[in-house]
Amino acid sequence: MSSICLIDTSIFLEILNVPNYNQHRASVLEDFITYSQAGCTFLLPMATILETGNHIAQNGDGTVRRKTAIRFVKEVKQAFTGVAPWRPTTFPNTEEILLWIDQFPDLAGKNKAPLKLEGTSFGDLSIIQEFHKSCNLFSMSEVFIWSLDSDLKSYHKIP
Repeated sequence: MSSICLIDTSIFLEILNVPNYNQHRASVLEDFITYSQAGCTFLLPMATILETGNHIAQNGDGTVRRKTAIRFVKEVKQAFTGVAPWRPTTFPNTEEILLWIDQFPDLAGKNKAPLKLEGTSFGDLSIIQEFHKSCNLFSMSEVFIWSLDSDLKSYHKIP
């Protein structure tokens, strides 16, 4: 059985070794090896790319941000050219966004969990929608969001 793994921002930050977002790097890299050896197909959602770039630009001094941004650019370019072990998803088109954007106010307004006093971000909502899209496209495959966020981690479909 093949598996489709959607990489969340929390994981991509660890893989890229972004300062202040790399506390779980060793275990993430171990998991990456395990998933790779199991034959997972890795997908990099556009929201992950955008959110990771935002975290890099807001993190540390200019020298740290620039060095980290260079690693980011290299990895994203390699994803787009088929060199990286992950492939980017496409930006959702207008029609797709219009199908799910109305969910955002309710998801933003209610807490993700009793102890998590924040709602679902628009980026997370788009990753969740990418999960549902992948479940439809790859109905005979396991599909999951690889995340350190317990809310996103719960999105896991086994056929």
